[in-house]
Amino acid sequence: MEVRFGEDHVHFLSYGFRGASVHPTGTVTPARIRDADWNAIRPEIRTALGETLFVPRERKADLEAFCRRHRIAGASRSDTWADLLEPFLDTRIDAEQERATIGRLNRAGFAPTEITAIRRRLAPLMLAYNFGAMVWEWVHLGLFDLLTAANAPVIDPALQAGLGDRAAFYGWTMAIADRHP
Repeated sequence: MEVRFGEDHVHFLSYGFRGASVHPTGTVTPARIRDADWNAIRPEIRTALGETLFVPRERKADLEAFCRRHRIAGASRSDTWADLLEPFLDTRIDAEQERATIGRLNRAGFAPTEITAIRRRLAPLMLAYNFGAMVWEWVHLGLFDLLTAANAPVIDPALQAGLGDRAAFYGWTMAIADRHP
């Protein structure tokens, strides 16, 4: 992933997430940006259409300066995908943690049946990513990880193909990412 900041645009030179508006290359202008979180683990831009675009960590200061220059709001929010992907972490989740996770998802508008359906749909992919590809993440799997798994060459292409149309899958992930308590 490579990003360059111009005076009046952010240019993505190699954005590896198929389905993204900037894949494989593309430009975003301030008018298309709703807000940004330059303090996130993986800094991100959120577009007016609800798409989350990631920026390399080493460009954090550039993202912050760009946003301040163009009066783009800084906004930190929880990663709904981290709660949805929690069962695929390489750690044991106790009952109290699971109740708290389900509570956050419920406040974001997720019914128990929807949570189960999402997790069931993604289980083969996320298990292959975290365990089969030996990532062994035990703290946080979020939207970035999901998109990485859906595009990583180390994941069985049949699992990725099982996600359906790339643009539709990407749009689905973005719609869910935009839901938060």
